[in-house]
Amino acid sequence: MAFIQTSIAEHIGTITLAYQSKRNALSEALITEVSEALRAFQAQSVRAAILRAEPGAKVWSAGHSVDELPKGGHDPLGWQDPLRMLIRDIEAFSAPVIAMVEGGVWGGACELVFACDMIIATPNATFAATPAKLGVPYNASGLLTFLNATTPHIAKELLFTGQPMSAARLERQGIINHLVEAEQIEAFSRDMARGIALNSPLAISVMKEQLRILSAAQPLSPNDFERIQGLRRVVYSSRDYSEGIRAFTEKRKPVYLGE
Repeated sequence: MAFIQTSIAEHIGTITLAYQSKRNALSEALITEVSEALRAFQAQSVRAAILRAEPGAKVWSAGHSVDELPKGGHDPLGWQDPLRMLIRDIEAFSAPVIAMVEGGVWGGACELVFACDMIIATPNATFAATPAKLGVPYNASGLLTFLNATTPHIAKELLFTGQPMSAARLERQGIINHLVEAEQIEAFSRDMARGIALNSPLAISVMKEQLRILSAAQPLSPNDFERIQGLRRVVYSSRDYSEGIRAFTEKRKPVYLGE
């Protein structure tokens, strides 16, 4: 089964998430196909990429495939987690990646969109970061993606409340580049990609890598890193983590005890 569709035209590669039966959940299979598409684009010297859902999608992506998260006692977002690997692939991709967003962006899909180089969204798009609703401890690199894309106060509201935030509000904060009506968003996104493709691909590639290095230049002592990992272990080894995953599977509201 193909979970995505791809095309290349005018040095622009397009990846369309096409797993609507599961609301484009970021399963390992879907993520593998996206990463493979990026590698194929790289080999064909694509100068700009667009990541999108199918036209008119009500949900751009439902985020992590929760049934693939590990049980309690195991890190749910470790170095080899498929989403972590895809984020690194997008960051390492030599050309700019434009997220073209229609519909709801949930959970880990928020980080995926924020990791892209530019975001173009329709006015009805919404973003809801939901790890706290599931009892999942986000990892340090994932939180850094939020902090690099948003202000600390916006990141905290998204992560602590789990409530949807409108694309209009994020555009006012400078987090979304452009708000464009649904009937015009494809043409607008392609025009931006064409403009990028006409510029020097080498200069853009080098600047993208420089910006990645500079944005990740956060001083962190070994002690602080171990402290972060220890804090996360408290959560994914807790009753609350198991309850959150179980409640999602059973389609009910979780009852958290803070233990």
